[in-house]
Amino acid sequence: MTETNHPEEQLKQLGVELPAVAAPVAAYVPAVTQGTLVYTSGQLPFVDGALPATGKVGAEVSPEQAKELAARCAVNALAAVKSVIGDLARVTRVVKVVGFVSSDPSFTGQPQVINGASELLGEVFGEAGVHARSAVGVAVLPLDSPVEVEIVVEYA
Repeated sequence: MTETNHPEEQLKQLGVELPAVAAPVAAYVPAVTQGTLVYTSGQLPFVDGALPATGKVGAEVSPEQAKELAARCAVNALAAVKSVIGDLARVTRVVKVVGFVSSDPSFTGQPQVINGASELLGEVFGEAGVHARSAVGVAVLPLDSPVEVEIVVEYA
């Protein structure tokens, strides 16, 4: 991100509009603040309230499609961040990304899938978007989603 580009402007330049916060599918809130940190709940790749794909990565869902879905999870996480701090320009650092990939037992490309989220955050925030990360393969995710991403950001 250049000094003059607002994160939402960066998203628009990428052809992405920040959505309304996805409604929780269980008993939790989309994001909470603690000190100068925002912790998001795990975000699924909802588009207009629906999952664009379901199933296991490496079986029903291609790694390339899953990478795009991980980027969508990151967009939804940014919407959750904005809902609690009011303006994404307040984000000073993406601290941590945790990505879960519902994986076929033979699939081992979880890091490449979660790169979808990491690369998007880097494009939106530049150096402030570089973060620590975990990419984990799991047996199943809520609603049979192929991916889920949560983030921690610092804000001022």
